[in-house]
Amino acid sequence: MSEPRRIAYQGEPGANSHQVCREHYPDLEAVPCASFEDVFAAVAAGDADLAMIPIDNSIAGRVADIHHFLPGSGLHIVAEHFLRIRFHLLGIPGTPLESVTTVHSHVHALGQCRKIIRRLGLTPLISGDTAGAAREVREAGDPTQAAISPPLAAEIYGLEVLAEDVEDEDHNTTRFVVLSPELVRAPAGNGPVVTSFIFNVRNLPAALYKALGGFATNGVNMTKLESYMVGGAFTATQFLAEVDGHPDDPGLARALEELTFFTTDIKVLGVYPASPFRARS
Repeated sequence: MSEPRRIAYQGEPGANSHQVCREHYPDLEAVPCASFEDVFAAVAAGDADLAMIPIDNSIAGRVADIHHFLPGSGLHIVAEHFLRIRFHLLGIPGTPLESVTTVHSHVHALGQCRKIIRRLGLTPLISGDTAGAAREVREAGDPTQAAISPPLAAEIYGLEVLAEDVEDEDHNTTRFVVLSPELVRAPAGNGPVVTSFIFNVRNLPAALYKALGGFATNGVNMTKLESYMVGGAFTATQFLAEVDGHPDDPGLARALEELTFFTTDIKVLGVYPASPFRARS
């Protein structure tokens, strides 16, 4: 694999995805993209070498659309990172907090910061992106407007922090995965590993129950199992699963072999090192 130079993320400069890129890949150029589809397209076209994609949030659950883009993207999960989500209330420099009347942010961020919005009596205004909200406030130059944005956005857009860590819950954490066009598997026997894969169950009675039985009998810990519709059908037949372990481990190898008897398709999306955050959570 050639040395990566650019990493794409969804959002404007200063977004949480940008923060994760800066923390874990400081030597790479971080490339902002308007949508998740644009992120995947940038890597597919060779305009970026890697993609940083949020996949789950401890409060909001799974990130919409990612589970539909990922299976057909041709990209592979090569790493995971967790980010403790922090939001600051940002305003025009020199603005007294009591002069703020409206607050801009993404709809999810506004929902995760209800307490300060209620306490200050602010009128929430929905923006497309948390970092974009900071840019909008900077461009407006109106001291009555503020943004709920990540700390990095204050630095990028030259705004003043009016209140720190305004999120309602201090356990708000997002899990990100790094995607590569090249399959790079973590070696076996070199620390904790996560294996992500998708599968479709056969149209048989108790097929899912039987498909998952091999993981239990072989002592494999399944950390994620999610179903979602495929092709517009209301019958959920495709599943995204994640397990602890490497496909070369005897137990997981047997479980995956047993899985083939009850499924029509199995695709491994990635075999990558488990983040140290898992051990702390």
